[in-house]
Amino acid sequence: MQPEFWYKKWDSNQIGFHQSEANPYLQRYWPELAIAPSARVLVPLCGKSLDLLWLAGQGHQVIGVELAEKAVEEFFSEHQLQPQISEQGAFKVYRSVAFELWCGDFFALTAEDVADCTALYDRAALIALPDAMRQRYAAHLQHLLAPGMKGLVITLDYDQTQIPGPPFAVNDDEAQRLLGQGWQVEKLEERDILAESPKFLQGGVEWLVERVYRVSA
Repeated sequence: MQPEFWYKKWDSNQIGFHQSEANPYLQRYWPELAIAPSARVLVPLCGKSLDLLWLAGQGHQVIGVELAEKAVEEFFSEHQLQPQISEQGAFKVYRSVAFELWCGDFFALTAEDVADCTALYDRAALIALPDAMRQRYAAHLQHLLAPGMKGLVITLDYDQTQIPGPPFAVNDDEAQRLLGQGWQVEKLEERDILAESPKFLQGGVEWLVERVYRVSA
């Protein structure tokens, strides 16, 4: 999947993946992780998610990584934040208050860039990538984050033959395999959300399952 795909999505405002409120799984399960308020949280492929605001509201410093600069610019403008902008390696970094949004290719991120991140939140990254890229993503993520990390990963699962991604289907076996290569993985919840998902209903999908995982290193 090429960067141009995501640039086009943002330029044409085809961002059905953007939620209008903080994710309910995040609100429900994050407190159970007992992550220190001072912890820095890595949020890959963050878009302009309101989950970033929710995490900052818990006292965290939020490090988001996003390919599309339009998404980064809209996050700051929509929340009346004036970022300081700098170049760091392969990234253009927007900083303001509790947020650092790194605009660029997630795979260019180094362990040194996020050496102080001890928490992870992934709602839309793993499922945004096709099969081969998911394997690469999971391996890179585990390379980036040091022992002691805690976090949440949310996946989506359905019959991929019935409708093309993204979001892509990630079944439980794949999630456990990819995330479990270097981490401990615990499934916290599994729920069929087809009735709440018009796009999938209209596409003829017969079942649609969200799963929430606790991960730790």
